Amino acid sequence: MNTRVSIVRCSDYSGVKGAIKEALNLIGGLESVISPGNRVLLKPNVLAIRPPEDAVTTHPAIVSAMCELVLEAGGIPVIGDGSGIAKPGSTTTTEAFRASGIEGAAYAVGAELINFETSGYTEVSVPNARHFPRLYVAKAVLEADVVISLPKLKTHELTLYTGAVKNFFGAVPQKIRKQAHALEDRDRFGHAVVDIYSIAKPHLAVMDGVFGMEGNGPSNGTPVFAGVVMASYDCVALDIVASELIGIDPLKVPTNKAALSRGFGTRHPEVAGVPLQEVNLRFKRPEGGITAYMPAFLIGILRKQLTVKPFINTSRCAFCKACVLNCSAHAIEEVGRTLTINQQKCIQCYCCRELCPNDAVEIKKSLLLKIVTRSKT
Repeated sequence: MNTRVSIVRCSDYSGVKGAIKEALNLIGGLESVISPGNRVLLKPNVLAIRPPEDAVTTHPAIVSAMCELVLEAGGIPVIGDGSGIAKPGSTTTTEAFRASGIEGAAYAVGAELINFETSGYTEVSVPNARHFPRLYVAKAVLEADVVISLPKLKTHELTLYTGAVKNFFGAVPQKIRKQAHALEDRDRFGHAVVDIYSIAKPHLAVMDGVFGMEGNGPSNGTPVFAGVVMASYDCVALDIVASELIGIDPLKVPTNKAALSRGFGTRHPEVAGVPLQEVNLRFKRPEGGITAYMPAFLIGILRKQLTVKPFINTSRCAFCKACVLNCSAHAIEEVGRTLTINQQKCIQCYCCRELCPNDAVEIKKSLLLKIVTRSKT
């Protein structure tokens, strides 16, 4: 597979179609993966019910431009995803499509919009699986002729960085996502995500890096201008370059590490377009993932003193229970009309924090960790 990664500057979403076209031409063009009549699934990151300016979701201009380019290549664009849970039922993804502007982008070009939660899943076997020998995967992903990942350039409190590979975490049911988070280990979680990626058959990835998110991503960080669009036929190669671009060691990212160990991608992809050193950024690192940069022996000795614990700020909590619905460890308990996190049960996956619509879940670092990591943040 061609593992070349292109980087193109893009100063504004109004010019994003031209930037994407240039990025695609640098790696071989869209026509090399799309034949006339192909059903092309575009998989954006529609994590939560958030507006595009929050930089939590893939920008609708990216989705719109890709739909137009797919049509120009003779393909039939469809857009699909499955969001995190904000409330009981299957309306979260529908509301997230609307809030993110992606619903409007789909309607404007006549593209079908698919809610993975309601369109159904198919059980499949996973060759050489590490954690999920069998998985339920969105029918829309499996039935598409071409699958394209449209990730957002963001940091992530559990995996440090999230991109083209982890974007397919949204292609499986919530139950499987909870099982993956319950593994309680970054490296094991990385392999679980790669199990999903290995059967999602992505043919291409185009990254929204015009505005990304730094700090406590993927939903509680700060929007930041990065000014790039990136593309690759290889999702792992793109993630290697993108994580390095924002100042994160690619091999510290669990999904990168797991994917490379299993023969996906390459450690040193060729970069086309703007040289990596010319656009190197340093995104603020996520607090939850800061221990990934610390020596293993130190963590082993001082594990109890090096903690990053989530807690619920009751003054901001709306008692919507999104955190309860997303907690893999069942660690969030009701005490009257308030919610509290049982630290004995908490596995520090930060799903509660990631999907709280009111940003009521905050982080408390131990004193020792504050001292040790002061220079890292």
